[in-house]
Parts: sequence; C-alpha cells; structure tokens
Amino acid sequence: MSGTPFLPRQTPTIVSAEERRQLLQSALCAADAAASVTMSYFRNALVVGNKAGDNDFDPVTEADRQAELAIRESLEQNFPDIGFFGEEYEAVTGSSGLIWVVDPIDGTRAFMSGMPLWGTLIGLYDGRDAILGVMDQPFLKERYISDGQTASLINTAGSTSISTRQVDRLDQATLYCTTPDMFRAGQPQSRFQSVKDRVQLTRYGGDCYAYALLASGYVDIVLDCDLKPYDIQALIPIVQAAGGVVSDWQGGSAVDGGYVVACGSKALHEKTLTLLQR
Repeated sequence: MSGTPFLPRQTPTIVSAEERRQLLQSALCAADAAASVTMSYFRNALVVGNKAGDNDFDPVTEADRQAELAIRESLEQNFPDIGFFGEEYEAVTGSSGLIWVVDPIDGTRAFMSGMPLWGTLIGLYDGRDAILGVMDQPFLKERYISDGQTASLINTAGSTSISTRQVDRLDQATLYCTTPDMFRAGQPQSRFQSVKDRVQLTRYGGDCYAYALLASGYVDIVLDCDLKPYDIQALIPIVQAAGGVVSDWQGGSAVDGGYVVACGSKALHEKTLTLLQR
C-alpha cells in the first residue's frame, strides 16, 4: 500500500539555512500569485471538467490550471534551475537537484462546492525528502508554513508557532478522513474501520486542511489513500516540524503519496500503524 515512485530518488541536495529562507520566501510569493487567481474563481460560476473519463469523476477547473501556471511563473523568476512537478501540466526537469511539488487547488471538490477547506500546496523535494512546505487557504486568510525546522500559522493576527496535540491513546483521538468512500472494499476498508472503531471521534472532509488542523493541535490522526506526491509533500514538513509524524501505512516515507497516515504524536502513530498492518 505504498505510493508509486513518481519522483527520482537520489543523494539529497544540500540546502543551507539561508537558502531555505530564500526558498520559503519564494514559495510564499508563489502562493500570493495563486491566491489572486483562485479567489477570482472561488464561489463564482465554474466550468468543471473531468480528468477521469466516463467511469469516474476527477474534477478540474480553469482555476486549477491558471493557478498552477501562476505558481510556476513566480517560482521560475527566482529559481529557474529548480524542477517543477505539478498536478495539471507536464513536469519540468531542473539542474539543481531540487523539485517544487505543487497542487494549485488541493480539494477541487470542496472548491467547486463553495467550501473553504481547499488549499494551495507548495512543497520542495531534495531527492529524498520534502524539506519545506506551504499550505495556503486564501479565503480564510490562513497560511501554514514550515522551513523544515519550525512550523507556523500566518493569519490576520500575525505569525504564530504551531504544535500538534500529544495524544497517545486511540480512545482519546480525533480522526479525520476526506471520505470513507476512498477506501476500496477488502483490506483497505477494513483497516480504516479498525482505526475508526477505536477513536473517540471521526470526521470527514477537509482534504489538506485536515493536516493543518492536525499540525495546529485540533486533530490527532489523518488517514488517506491514493494520494499523489503533490497531495502530501507540502504537508509533511509542516506536520513534522509541529511535532507530528507522517508515513505510509507501512511506516515508510510518504513522499510518493499512496496510503498515508499522519498522527500528532509518535506514540499514537505507532498504535495506528499496528492496527493498519493487522
């Protein structure tokens, strides 16, 4: 149940603290560029396409496409040698060994439904790990960021450090999942149910916003499946720098997506993995 490798594995590119600061600032500027696009479409009439064909539904809008182009253009201005891997267009190979990993609108179903629980995701991959991330929710004016060392929420009140809730018991935990329908009948569904049966509260929806709530100490477990790298890479450094753990269902790296579990504490992560692996 691990993710299919989408991105190259190589010796990690070394990034200094000052370079991280510059890269994070560039990601924030790109989030601004995306917000100017997405907010012009949000809660307005949308033409919705379907990338999945006749037998499924994978929505895409012009807001998705235009926001990704705005992000790419913004990032290329400062770092033209960094590669780019997004949801809507072909990947671009750079010469630096680094790759921006971007989802212009994570939660397109929420976006097209008028729910403000979508977000713009901008992560940076060094050949092995996701090393910094931005999750921007422009309608709520909330921006969750991490340079890989610290995690913060930027909103109208300013910038505040965030941390996960260190719950270590399943019967005290709040679980979030975008939808239980994502888990196929059989082992994935039964494994999800085994966790759901033991937690105190289960809620649905949220997409990337559920991970932001986990990093902020309001949610304890997030379970997902069928993720792509651009669905999760920006969120990994935010959750981890806030004190949480993100992995696939085997306990390995989640950079390729697939079946993903995030928990607010190491102890809770270990107990959740035990259930998922039974």
